Amino acid sequence: MRQILRLNLTTGTVRREPLAREMALLGGRGLLDAILTAEVDPAGHPLGPGNKLILAPGLFAGTSLPTSSRLSVGGKSPLTGGIKEANVGGNAGQVLARMGLAALVAEGQAGEGTCRVLFVGPQGTELEDRPELKMKGNYETAAALRQRYGEEAVVVSIGPCGEMGMAAASVAVTDLEGRPCRHAGRGGLGAVMGSRGLKAVVLDPAGLKMIKGERPEEFARAAKAYSQQVAQGARNPFWRDYGTPGIIDAASGRGSLPTRYFREGSYDKRAGINGQRFKELIDERGGQTGQPCMSGCLVRCSNVFNDAEGEYLTSGLEYETICLLGSNLDIDDLDTVARLDFLCDDYGLDTIETGAALGALSQTELFSLGDGPGAIELVHQIGRGTVLGRVLGQGAAVVGRVFGLTRVAAVKGQSIPAHAPRALKGLGVTYATSPQGADHTAGFVIEEPLSNQGQSERSRKAQLNSILADTLGICQFAEVDRTDLDLFAGLMGPLLGLEVTPEEVKVLAREALLRERDFNLAAGLGPAFDRLPEFMAVEPLPPHEEVFDVSREDLARVFGELDRPEWGR
Repeated sequence: MRQILRLNLTTGTVRREPLAREMALLGGRGLLDAILTAEVDPAGHPLGPGNKLILAPGLFAGTSLPTSSRLSVGGKSPLTGGIKEANVGGNAGQVLARMGLAALVAEGQAGEGTCRVLFVGPQGTELEDRPELKMKGNYETAAALRQRYGEEAVVVSIGPCGEMGMAAASVAVTDLEGRPCRHAGRGGLGAVMGSRGLKAVVLDPAGLKMIKGERPEEFARAAKAYSQQVAQGARNPFWRDYGTPGIIDAASGRGSLPTRYFREGSYDKRAGINGQRFKELIDERGGQTGQPCMSGCLVRCSNVFNDAEGEYLTSGLEYETICLLGSNLDIDDLDTVARLDFLCDDYGLDTIETGAALGALSQTELFSLGDGPGAIELVHQIGRGTVLGRVLGQGAAVVGRVFGLTRVAAVKGQSIPAHAPRALKGLGVTYATSPQGADHTAGFVIEEPLSNQGQSERSRKAQLNSILADTLGICQFAEVDRTDLDLFAGLMGPLLGLEVTPEEVKVLAREALLRERDFNLAAGLGPAFDRLPEFMAVEPLPPHEEVFDVSREDLARVFGELDRPEWGR
């Protein structure tokens, strides 16, 4: 039976409890939603004692299903004030699941200044005070903990920005080589972890075995069919060669690449940061493409990026980072972007929110677009906690308020990521209406990009598909039909030893999305917050010269029509 591991930082106790029967079909984001909405006051302070940090592996994590061991990290967001789930690779999801844990819940708060590490291994758990790790970067923290607990240990940690309570703080997970370069970046969950007094969770995978399911033979047959779909994904070779940086040219070509802080949708200097340049530097310097972010990944879109001397600089350099720290800031040098990525990973910062905060600051005299060394110095200021650094570390919306800026690209306090919504209007609907705030992974829509018609329907479907994938632990790039509810029911049933119908899978996704919506409504984030920044409705975005003109009535239909029978009422 799957269990929940509860860590109480106030009392310093750890206990296990069985997963409630009504949560049996849930994992990942869906389970996180159920726990959070049942146990956390929506009106409470995100950094107060009532909030909780939840780590929940996807339902398929730890099984033979490839590319299906993603981890959901969640809590009430310091950035948005609403519910937040951030999804991450690495092996933490797989290890937690094989330990029999459906979720790890960190609750309560240790005393001010406390720096604790939770170890979870085959022999039990241990909560230690580790004051020597206080305000250390993620790289030093991970190295020290792997030296202490073994090189195979998986580390989930925060950097100094999480300890300082910054709303742009991320939660780091080590990759297969032990580098803390996989990040649950969005929503400021690193600050939630830091406010508990929890520096890291260390997971020992020794002796753990693959989960074969309650009906192993039936599950194996279903898993084989699923695996074949993933292995035959048409875009797999592209991801292995170029990773997500390979889509920079396409995004610029369709006018959706945020450039010079969302003033343009195409970047005239993209040759310095695009997939071709990225691949050239990787090959010249002995880096690597085609790397898995977690064991069992068949997509392998990750990478290792070396500096000009052939030494490791960063890993997992992705499109979102290259855009928000590159074209968004008019920086066309991949070495500078990679350096910024490393610093964000080490300090524990979301690269999207950080790039957006610097973009907002470029509207003042304190930072100029195109100033790579200046951007590096500002990220150091965030990591050191200077006054300006603390403002930037609270995200772009706070930067806007502090400096009196009206042009801030954020929704519900969270910065818009690397896909311009005036050129991708369906995705703009997701940004506006998702309970997660502006988040491309909450429901990616690319169809009829410049049309303002039918986008609420497209976004609703995409949001339901995304919440299902995050609940099951499936990577966004795994090319399986996420509308094939028979496929997922046929996997869930034998895995859990239950009879699961496609209708139950549909209801699972719908109810999870509505729980998130209800939490936000109770937190004061009502329909008035379901909108894009005002400037995007009046300022045309080159090259298409489009504004975001989906009506407020259409935005309201995303949730207003979610109770129709076809959505699983």
